[in-house]
Amino acid sequence: MARFDELARERTDLSDADVEHLRALVADWTLLADLGFADLVLWLPTWHGGGFVAADQVRPTTGPTGMFDDIVGQYAARGRRPLLDRAAANRAVISESDATSTGSVEAIPVVRAGRLLAVIESHSALAGRTKGRLESAYLEAADELAMMVVEGTFPPAQPLARTGSPPRVGDGFVRLDPAGIVLFASPNARSAYHRLGLATDVVGTDLARTSAKLARRPGPVDEALAAVAAGRAAGGAEIENANAIVTLQGVPLYRSGKHTGAVVLVRDATEIRLRDRQLLSKDATIREIHHRVKNNLQTVAALLRLQSRRITSDEARAALDEAVRRVGAIAVVHETLAHTPGEKVDADEVADRIVALVRDMSLTSKSVSVTRTAPFGILPADVLTPLAMALGELLQNAVDHGCGAPVRLTPSREGHDLVVEVVDEGPGIGLEVDPFSTGRLGLQIVRTLVLEELGGQLDITRGPDGAGTVARISIPLPD
Repeated sequence: MARFDELARERTDLSDADVEHLRALVADWTLLADLGFADLVLWLPTWHGGGFVAADQVRPTTGPTGMFDDIVGQYAARGRRPLLDRAAANRAVISESDATSTGSVEAIPVVRAGRLLAVIESHSALAGRTKGRLESAYLEAADELAMMVVEGTFPPAQPLARTGSPPRVGDGFVRLDPAGIVLFASPNARSAYHRLGLATDVVGTDLARTSAKLARRPGPVDEALAAVAAGRAAGGAEIENANAIVTLQGVPLYRSGKHTGAVVLVRDATEIRLRDRQLLSKDATIREIHHRVKNNLQTVAALLRLQSRRITSDEARAALDEAVRRVGAIAVVHETLAHTPGEKVDADEVADRIVALVRDMSLTSKSVSVTRTAPFGILPADVLTPLAMALGELLQNAVDHGCGAPVRLTPSREGHDLVVEVVDEGPGIGLEVDPFSTGRLGLQIVRTLVLEELGGQLDITRGPDGAGTVARISIPLPD
């Protein structure tokens, strides 16, 4: 659509309203392509009147394509495609045999409020073939839609409302007369209604009444279903009962302002909807599990906190307080996951809560400034838990050993790697000996998390001027 907008803006003098009408046409012209078994190309007259530019094209899903190349952006000067010139001049559908194939070519002028906006070139490969009832019904509906394009009544003034599983022509086709009686139904459409529980043939029935009876919903009749199934309104509707779920897409047909019937597309969406509901149920179950894990972890943290208050040993109390912080960091991740659908999470929220947790549980008597200087962005959920624990340990070390100096948390992206630096401006931890020695449990935990669980790297160095400490984590992220 961006290419279409660019061509319309740069190569034509169409107004915004004209372009919007063509956008709506392109959004629904797959219906015309499928019913006509035809490749469609939308040609826009250029602003200087010298020819046409191809702005969009679509291939049918009901038959083979005859146009294998993408011609969007091509220019055709006046006289190069006489069929387009004649259709534009006469404001009428012009047809002729395609000299390059066994099919036919048709030019359909697109008119709005008496003004020519474009010409649709239709290439069909069905010419000369013996047509069955299904193909004939398709082509008859395609001809009626083409006349509506010329008269400016297709696409409808109101865009076609979509259902969750919008049907296409091949899914099921129903042709209604002006009274809403079914004149023709494809085999797929009949099968869909039989699955709903209809024991008789749908042909010859009032589709709106039949659909309403099959829906079997308590309360008033669904107005959208009644209007769409009767052929009075363009849009989508749904029939659901204990047997099946069927979606409808209706397009009323008009000729010279007179209602001539409707096309209703039908799709058996039972399996699709059941899978969707199973996925929703699965997501809800996963979120509930995260919520319960978070509650359990908070209970554990509260018990550890109570135990810490009863211990007289400063060393034991500090160890329990560290355990409380570590459990709290994991609980923060599960709480975020409990409110986040999908497998990707906004890591900034988690990081900010880890920062607040570390600041609140600081072992120093002074209030330490801990700030995040850049966004993390969206991260996979399986990366977030070990990363949150590692950040909690590094931030706690920076606060405890920074003598009240400010601490900065700086994430960045380097290619496919996430790089996180925790920097303090104090004297930092001593690097004369191995920082991962047995006496430094927090850093040992960080190294295990980063190297083994995240497959990354961990480096601890002094600041650029020799003061402070820089802890740098580099983690590869999936594409």
